[in-house]
Amino acid sequence: MTDDEIKTSAPPPPSGDLDIRHGEVLAPSEKALVSAPQGTLPTRAPLPAPRARWRWRILAALALVAIGAGGVAYWQHLRQGALPVGIASGNGRIEADEIDIDTKFAGRISEMLADEGDMVKIGQVVARMDTRDIEASLAKSQAQVQGAQRSLDETRANVEMQTTQVTLAQQEFDRTNTLVARGFATNELLDQRRQSLNGANALLGAAKDRVGEAERALDAATHDVELYKVNIADNTLVAPKEGRLQYRIANIGEVLPAGGRVFTMLDVSYVYMDVYLPTQQAGKVKVGADARITLDAVPNVAIPAKVSFIATQAQFTPKTVETQDERDKLMFRVRVKIDPERLRAHAAAVRSGLPGVAYVQLDPAVAWPAELQGKAAP
Repeated sequence: MTDDEIKTSAPPPPSGDLDIRHGEVLAPSEKALVSAPQGTLPTRAPLPAPRARWRWRILAALALVAIGAGGVAYWQHLRQGALPVGIASGNGRIEADEIDIDTKFAGRISEMLADEGDMVKIGQVVARMDTRDIEASLAKSQAQVQGAQRSLDETRANVEMQTTQVTLAQQEFDRTNTLVARGFATNELLDQRRQSLNGANALLGAAKDRVGEAERALDAATHDVELYKVNIADNTLVAPKEGRLQYRIANIGEVLPAGGRVFTMLDVSYVYMDVYLPTQQAGKVKVGADARITLDAVPNVAIPAKVSFIATQAQFTPKTVETQDERDKLMFRVRVKIDPERLRAHAAAVRSGLPGVAYVQLDPAVAWPAELQGKAAP
């Protein structure tokens, strides 16, 4: 075959609308299925710039908080670990004695004169119970006292009258006895005068006995009056100590049984912290030893205190108490008490349940570190 024949027999070249893949001619529609125009490919929309910046800021703030908390914990750890050999420390919570203000008798609450959170003084009235029934009994006893007093006055007057009768009978007997000795009176008349004297003495003795009975009746009625007055006073609920009312359990109009609780107050004059020390440290602690308390709320203030109690037996450490060594399972409870005079000066600042650290001086010769001098007031 010549070159001219080859050129005439070859198929015509594809037009601009056709494409060739592996020797095949594709139609324009098929070409569209194979390759799409480059400008129509889908792309992911970028995140808005402000939202991304806020996310980074939040993450950075959280990281700073975590770093700060870790730094504080590490600082506290170093602070405790840097204590002198003669000073021990333990974690605990400030506690104050709770006192329940209860009713002595069953009754209804008529007045509420205080509320939760109030600071109260010793003897301050916080509530009153309905005492109308006791007041009625008191009035009855007072009337009985008046009656007993009148009876006593009558018996005393009777004693005076019988005393005069005895005096008269004695005089008549003496005169008759003289006349009998001279022969001017008979022995029969003397016997009559003797019997009259004996009768007068007997009546005088009976009158005196009635005076004793009247006095005892008056005493009994007077004691009833005093009893009802005491009961009325006991139905007036007062604060037994200076402190803060922590809870109010009952309200006006409620009927409570004997011993029903109305308030629970905190005794701000007895504030302490219980810590747990291992055997090596607890064996060196003495009652009355100097101590310091620092609270997490005010870590820069060292509150002076004294050791007031040391347990005589070891016990398992409560789960809420942290120890430096997890192997210290059996610990001795040591109570550190704040000076009552200092508490009275700062009674309004006392808060029960605040966590902190108590430091105990094992050796009196060891000086307190500068941060635990306790010069600052709590």
